[in-house]
Amino acid sequence: MSIPGPSVRRHLLIEAVVVVAAEPSVQVAWLEKYRVAPDEIALGFDDAFPLAGQLVEEGQLDRALLPCLQTIDEVFAEMTQDVGVDRWTRTALFTDAGWDRARRLARDVLASEGEGDAPLPDIRVIR
Repeated sequence: MSIPGPSVRRHLLIEAVVVVAAEPSVQVAWLEKYRVAPDEIALGFDDAFPLAGQLVEEGQLDRALLPCLQTIDEVFAEMTQDVGVDRWTRTALFTDAGWDRARRLARDVLASEGEGDAPLPDIRVIR
């Protein structure tokens, strides 16, 4: 198996950020289309986030974006640890401050990278 090149890795990270940045109604439609739970948004980001440092080193991502990406990761980590509130529901996508913060940060990343209103990516779900 070959290791994906920098442009593929960048694409994977940007796709994950696009999903985080989407309006709640768009996120819900995407979740329903693929019949997955809201935590898949955070899990997709969690899978792609480790690529950020290497992408910076390869010149594929602006170093100034690392703090934003790190903060998104921290927001999701905090949400996971907050067991007193159900932050992983479709309703929470509209009302939860953590989702709102992650969404704003993700939009900042996309704007800085010149990534406009990209459609949410297709995913393959293995059941």
